Amino acid sequence: ASMAFRQALQLAACGLAGGSAAVLFSAVAVGKPRAGGDAEPRASEPPGWAVGTRPSPAVWDPNWDRREPLSLVNLRKRNLESGEEELTSKLDQCKAKATRHIFLIRHSQYHVDGSLEKERTLTPLGREQAELTGLRLASLGLKFDKIVHSSMTRAIETTDIISKHLPGVCRVSTDLLREGAPIEPDPPVSHWKPEAVQYYEDGARIEAAFRNYIHRADARQEEDSYEIFICHANVIRYIVCRALQFPPEGWLRLSLNNGSITHLVIRPNGRVALRTLGDTGFMPPDKITRS
Repeated sequence: ASMAFRQALQLAACGLAGGSAAVLFSAVAVGKPRAGGDAEPRASEPPGWAVGTRPSPAVWDPNWDRREPLSLVNLRKRNLESGEEELTSKLDQCKAKATRHIFLIRHSQYHVDGSLEKERTLTPLGREQAELTGLRLASLGLKFDKIVHSSMTRAIETTDIISKHLPGVCRVSTDLLREGAPIEPDPPVSHWKPEAVQYYEDGARIEAAFRNYIHRADARQEEDSYEIFICHANVIRYIVCRALQFPPEGWLRLSLNNGSITHLVIRPNGRVALRTLGDTGFMPPDKITRS
């Protein structure tokens, strides 16, 4: 029994090493210029937030969201007389019971030629796409808990249309989900090369969005939840890679259509599954775009 208790202490120490207090402040991905051009082989360097936290290849980190029960219990305050019984009780109180269903929706087609962000409104086709996405979500027969959307114009307009098909579902706007450059992609592409400072600024914000919204259910949550997040392709692709513990630098290898639905499932034990990625099978072929 004492050996089991010592093992619990060791596990807790590992979990607490990435303490939640530093979550948002450590979420900084620093872009570095390459030497010798894109064609030259280079060693892949992890961003700042990943140093010391990324698991070895093919190894699942069960405490990826820092919500593993052992990492939430303060063992320094344990009652030495009650010992493992008290620990077991506290662990039970910290265990998640419900499953979270995360629906990530990419905004519909918009006018890309707008000089100002507020001028990049949905096209007529984009409005049709949003109607189709809203109908699809409504047809699932799920009790959606909330809609969280990016504060950018194209995401707001997409949300306005989808919300009509989901009456009574509350809406929340956030700057965290705005489009940006999450992390330098590998392999690099020639047609899209943001400045290093953009990765530095956007990467920290998008990583913060991931840590804030993508995690197992709170221990107080009794029933499964169904949540919709309406945002942007780069944000969604990065979130999918992070949630599945795939190399986040591979986000640009994925492709998402406008108005598409990506469905992530987060179980009480922290396991994550990808049900669908960029689904637009509910749209007629002539309505599908990626611009």
